[in-house]
Amino acid sequence: MTRTAIIAGTVLMGLVLMGHGSAPAQEGQLAYAVVSEVPKDKTRISAKIAIEGTVTDTKLLASEAITGNLIWKKLEICHAMRLEGQRSSEGFRVTTVRVVDGSMLPMALQGFAGDCLLKKALEIAPLVD
Repeated sequence: MTRTAIIAGTVLMGLVLMGHGSAPAQEGQLAYAVVSEVPKDKTRISAKIAIEGTVTDTKLLASEAITGNLIWKKLEICHAMRLEGQRSSEGFRVTTVRVVDGSMLPMALQGFAGDCLLKKALEIAPLVD
């Protein structure tokens, strides 16, 4: 009788934990992004974003907590980021942000990041001399 109660309790606990862990609406999606235009509005940044291998042009939507982040304050064109957040009809709502090196981007974004950096260097370098 005691064994049956222990087994039933273990199975019930496993079902509760599995049910709790399978809430996809609350989980953040992992995405990589490269800023594609000079940021004018820090709450809506234009970027090329890769989610699960698919690259799209979209807006990165930042909350007040993200806009207060030093990384977000210093964003420039061609910066590469690792993001977590949720997709919405308006864009991608960012919950966490980390700056990454271009080599850490998915292959689908590495070409765009390289071209962006070359373009940026050719436009800014003549102004330095």
